[in-house]
Amino acid sequence: MFIDHARIKVKAGQGGSGCCSFRREKYVPKGGPDGGDGGGGGSVILIAERNVGTLIDFKYRPQFNAKRGQHGMGSRKNGKTAKNLEIKVPLGTIVKDAETGGLLADLVHEGDMFIAARGGRGGRGNAWFATATNQSPRDWEVGEQGEERLLELELKLIADVGLVGFPNAGKSTLLARISKARPKIADYPFTTLEPNLGIVHYREYQSFVVADIPGLIEGSHEGKGLGLQFLRHIERTQVLAFLIESIDETPEISFKTLHHELASFSQKLIEKPFLILISKSDLNEPELSNQNFPANIDVIPFSSVTGQNIPLVIDALYRLLQSVPTYEPN
Repeated sequence: MFIDHARIKVKAGQGGSGCCSFRREKYVPKGGPDGGDGGGGGSVILIAERNVGTLIDFKYRPQFNAKRGQHGMGSRKNGKTAKNLEIKVPLGTIVKDAETGGLLADLVHEGDMFIAARGGRGGRGNAWFATATNQSPRDWEVGEQGEERLLELELKLIADVGLVGFPNAGKSTLLARISKARPKIADYPFTTLEPNLGIVHYREYQSFVVADIPGLIEGSHEGKGLGLQFLRHIERTQVLAFLIESIDETPEISFKTLHHELASFSQKLIEKPFLILISKSDLNEPELSNQNFPANIDVIPFSSVTGQNIPLVIDALYRLLQSVPTYEPN
């Protein structure tokens, strides 16, 4: 099950309390204060981990509590600081404050960390309160409470290429053809109910990641179909590939509809470099010269079934990625 949104409560550990103690030995009947300090409470830390794929674990465990620090002891022995509670999250996880909606962290790279809740400071023992006029203080401090927060976690998949198209346009079939991904494929709309990722190996040493998201329909940006739920997963992609069926009688209108849905969701999406792929060319050989697509944009007909132009599609996607100044091939 693919889960890309979760709400969790995190609570850091309370600091240990300081100790009220006095030195008492055989020949030192009236020793001074020797109460140790309490240890700090454990913090709750989110860490981006490549081997974690979804937020499903948080569906069944919505609360995380770090342990409290150890209390101080006599003979100036300080309590131990509690271990931090480390929570693994997928790469691409956005952390928001659930109450204000403010962005707290964007964990994109392996090992990125965010301290979600800081542990409380340990209290001081009575040894700290001795003065020239008060040599037997009985004052000590209670450990501070740890921070407590309600967080929203939102996952945006990290991929190089995003496949965009209407339901049943052939996105999943293309992904299965050019990579080792095995998404569900069937001849009916909305076969894809969750995003899929596939690694495409290019020539000998390069590779790039392609994301297939559930098909868009007109009004997806308003919540119709499954589009709004998954459109955010192509926000991190470097380039886009619009898939339009060769049997579509008005391909230019279909492209404009898809383009409009992306623009309505986020203006940044339509600023990405893109190309147009005409799928299922084995069913109908498209007349590209008659189609009113944007100028200077690659338009490639292909067939995932027969393999027609599949190498051209991979080459075109890789060239498009090279046109992005910030792109670094794997």
